[in-house]
Amino acid sequence: MMARVLVALLIGLVFGTGIALSGMINPAKVLNFFDVAGSWDPSLAFVMGGALAVTAIGYRLVLKRPAPLLDARFHLPARRDIDLPLLAGAGLFGIGWGIAGFCPGGSIPALGLGEPAALIFVAAMACGIAATRLIRR
Repeated sequence: MMARVLVALLIGLVFGTGIALSGMINPAKVLNFFDVAGSWDPSLAFVMGGALAVTAIGYRLVLKRPAPLLDARFHLPARRDIDLPLLAGAGLFGIGWGIAGFCPGGSIPALGLGEPAALIFVAAMACGIAATRLIRR
């Protein structure tokens, strides 16, 4: 159990460091990516492309194993259909990202900056998660 916690912490630190080094904890940088007609900044596309490449290679390598190192089995989604909750969630994610300049992955490391906007975003995200869980019950 302790090994899983330490590995999760290490993975989170690597992810947070990557997000911070790429500048993706800065909402203005993210919002500039969406401002195609103005001060467009394509760097987010390179960050996303790099993440996609690493993920594609990583999944191919890891899923060749019979099981993960620290669990009995892989926990992969079984459903592959596109339904209303998936579309609504993706839409809300995109709208929130476009308005605030934060995505969940970038907002957590941004908390370390002491930026009030990051705290407000994370609090709103937590409320949204809690509300969704209540509605689904």
